[in-house]
Amino acid sequence: MPHLTPFKRNGEIDEEALRACVQFWVEGGLHGLVVCGSNGEAPYLSREERKGVIETVIDEVNRKVPVIAGTGSISTWETILFTKDAKDLGVDAALVVTPFYFRLSNREIYEHYKAVLEAVELPIILYSVPKFTGFHLNPTVILQLVSEYENVVGIKDSGGSMSKITEITRFIGDKVSVLAGTADLTLPTLVLGGKGAVIAVANVIPKFCVALYEAFKRRDYEEASKLQRHITCINEILMRYSQVSAIKAALNLLGLPGGYPRKPALPLREEEEKEIESLLKPMLKPS
Repeated sequence: MPHLTPFKRNGEIDEEALRACVQFWVEGGLHGLVVCGSNGEAPYLSREERKGVIETVIDEVNRKVPVIAGTGSISTWETILFTKDAKDLGVDAALVVTPFYFRLSNREIYEHYKAVLEAVELPIILYSVPKFTGFHLNPTVILQLVSEYENVVGIKDSGGSMSKITEITRFIGDKVSVLAGTADLTLPTLVLGGKGAVIAVANVIPKFCVALYEAFKRRDYEEASKLQRHITCINEILMRYSQVSAIKAALNLLGLPGGYPRKPALPLREEEEKEIESLLKPMLKPS
């Protein structure tokens, strides 16, 4: 699950709040945590802050579940630096987003990942998130990387496209873990042969998300479908607003210290928080 980074009102990282949230997520049964991903507002963190957040999460998790660190950045040089930092801190794997800002060719993307994979001996999960980067990671590039490097262990696809997930699963689903990056495609990805999901809504409803996975694994497809519909509905409510700010507001609604987003992101307005509360409160209780 790609978890949030709670900040104080003044923009400082709230370590105490982070530890409390980690306990909630682990107790919710999640099978792993992704620290410093998109939902962790990683682009707003300095190198030292990233290291501090990773260290805090690893300490609080205390080996109960795997910890994966988001280490992608704009440049190859910085991505390698962040990935080496994460390895030194003891993460189980790295989630490496495609470089963003400049539009790159498939050859440049391939060479980027090649450099990272050869520089750091650590399991790597490729990460495609077009809504932030502006493009999909090409399936032929994914296949080439998976075929050539044993430390590519998975791909998180947050494109929200059923056809893309289908294509990726067809290409490499028998070689590495294909992971849904959008809540609405969790069950479809599992049905296609994917291995799980790394989804933002699990910050708020970890038990529902775990229950969906477990229902699918025991072949209770009716229950899995019911849970997928419920999760999708909650996710759609949150996605009406700024994603990170809405999830933090929902955590606060649950009595957890979701904290504030870091500027330039802003907390939701009071009327937006009240709307989320009225819509979500009945749905957050186990059925």
